[in-house]
Amino acid sequence: MEAGARGMHWKLLILSCLLADGMSQDFGQTQFICTSVPKDMDICAATLQNSVPGEDLKSTVMQLRETVLQQKETIMNQKETIRELTSKLTRCESQSASEPGDARVGGRRKETGTKNTMGDVSRGPTDTLAQLSRTLQSLKQRLENLEQFSRNNNSVQANSLKDLLQTKIDDLEKQVLSRVNGLEEVKPGLRNESEQRGRVESTLTSLHQRITDLEKGQKENRPLDKFQLTFPLRTNYMYAKVKKSLPEMYAFTVCMWLKSNASPGVGTPFSYAVPGQANELVLIEWGNNPMEMLINDKVAKLPFLINDGKWHHICITWTTRDGVWEAYQDGVMRGNGDSLAPYHPIKPQGVLILGQEQDTLGGGFDATQAFVGDMANFNIWDRKLSVGEIYNLATCSSKAQVGNVFSWLETSIEVYGGASKWTFEACRQLN
Repeated sequence: MEAGARGMHWKLLILSCLLADGMSQDFGQTQFICTSVPKDMDICAATLQNSVPGEDLKSTVMQLRETVLQQKETIMNQKETIRELTSKLTRCESQSASEPGDARVGGRRKETGTKNTMGDVSRGPTDTLAQLSRTLQSLKQRLENLEQFSRNNNSVQANSLKDLLQTKIDDLEKQVLSRVNGLEEVKPGLRNESEQRGRVESTLTSLHQRITDLEKGQKENRPLDKFQLTFPLRTNYMYAKVKKSLPEMYAFTVCMWLKSNASPGVGTPFSYAVPGQANELVLIEWGNNPMEMLINDKVAKLPFLINDGKWHHICITWTTRDGVWEAYQDGVMRGNGDSLAPYHPIKPQGVLILGQEQDTLGGGFDATQAFVGDMANFNIWDRKLSVGEIYNLATCSSKAQVGNVFSWLETSIEVYGGASKWTFEACRQLN
């Protein structure tokens, strides 16, 4: 037999043996015998003549089976290695994705930020601490005023409360110092940071409320309208809320005293939101834009210049018919226009906030749009006041009226986040 033919027959033989070994389990005790068959010979006859394979053939088959088993074991080991590597890679990716300030988007790392609940969302820890320090300074000033009042009036109760408040301030200063030291250490997790801010804000609010209660002790005989609101910091948590809503209005006049030196922009003196419309009625001066009046998201630019650190009286009138509006500063008309949300009545059942702009009903405050300064004598009418009526308000005339929709009373306003109430009488303490 030629060498090529012999090679071919051996390949056929090996293949037949492998197939026979793999199929033997399907035939019970049946045994398959592998035999070489000459090229031109009948397979059945050859099988009868050679009923027992040679030892060399048996050895070859065993070697092939051993090789197959070894390869199978190698493949299993490789699969296990791949599984372990995949598991480690998954854990690493999970840890990376959970790192503060990072997120994975489409396989690329994307820097993200967190909203700072103690001030402007763009502020860092240093600015936040500066705000806390200014707030503490304000509280200390108020305590000094209370101490002076206590010395002049020998009030045992005032002294007791003053000592309690001084202790509270000392505790708060320790918290601020702890935060300063913490800046030099490893940055805490976002959850711990949020909880810490929440505790400090809660302490501030409680402290302001205690001081306000103490101050009320020396204001018992003061008329309810002789006060001002103070917003010392540009934050997203300091505001005042009017306890009642507004009725449906087809015309209005809004007047108030404002004092601010904030720059750029004094912020949002007030905002009124209703379900489905956060900008139902808003007065805002944001960034380098002029002051604007928003009604149902429609805008009129107002010619006010008030951020000089002095008290100014402003009034805005509006009627739904043709959307006609007028703007008065210190009793004098400074501008007017029309087509401001014409034939759109101001909707009822909303939320009226002083000091913040609402992105959602009663919330969604943005520190960059917060009002910074003092406010007093905020009044609303459901009609257009005359030029003479507005002048009387600006000059504190005895003929000045109060709002028939909302009038300026301490009992009608709740303060939050450190906003405070102080004694104020228009025209006596101006500038």
